[in-house]
Amino acid sequence: MSSDHPSNSSHRAKKRFGQNFLHDQNIIDNILAAVAAKPGDNVVEIGPGQGAITEGILKATEGHLNVVELDRDLIPILLSKFSIHPGFKLNQGDALEFDFGQLTQDKPMKVVGNLPYNISTPLIFHLLSYHDRITDMHFMLQKEVVDRIAAGPKEKNYGRLSIMVQYYCQVHSLFIVKPGCFHPVPKVDSAVIRLVPYKELPFPAKDVDTLEKVVRQAFSQRRKTLRNTLKGVVSSEELENLGINPGARPETLSVEDFVNISNYVS
Repeated sequence: MSSDHPSNSSHRAKKRFGQNFLHDQNIIDNILAAVAAKPGDNVVEIGPGQGAITEGILKATEGHLNVVELDRDLIPILLSKFSIHPGFKLNQGDALEFDFGQLTQDKPMKVVGNLPYNISTPLIFHLLSYHDRITDMHFMLQKEVVDRIAAGPKEKNYGRLSIMVQYYCQVHSLFIVKPGCFHPVPKVDSAVIRLVPYKELPFPAKDVDTLEKVVRQAFSQRRKTLRNTLKGVVSSEELENLGINPGARPETLSVEDFVNISNYVS
């Protein structure tokens, strides 16, 4: 989590990395309580910033933590604070391209991060590709993104992101974080979300790529009916045979409905 008391450091938040450093101790404590790390856990923190969350996790895990940080200027700050812990490993690089598989040799990961808005969706998709090696994920995101992930059918925020995350994970929206808890102050509310990958997928797709394509196509024109958006993928008659109304709009369908369509198409 990009986090620290601004007075502790000369590092200036960088706009291009979407940095907003968390400095509210109550929120830091709430996040640590939600993550509930303990000795022996394999915790991975994405974008530790200046390390306020990092410190709490290291205490909880008795000094074991992997962090992934892109900003080179933060590396010396993090090392000066935390390299006294032999189990603290700093991986400098872009989380979007990072191979998280290398951190899960013998133990599944608990992932924590304060994700900048511009990369939050692609990064969540990247992490979902390791879903079978993750016990849970706790992210601070823009509240609007949390609302989209947590939305159910017929809610206005429900869409591709909701369906693909809920395909892999149980979703728990935890609490809102006001702009004043950060430095610099963002323009919008943030929120913390917990994602728990299913040990066994409730509605397994024969081919996840096909599911992705069907969902993307269905929502390519939100206001249109499935009959129109899925034309060329599946006919109205085939939808009816699957028990789905071709005149329905995509946001009325459940995850299971989309998996049924994609399994039929596969």
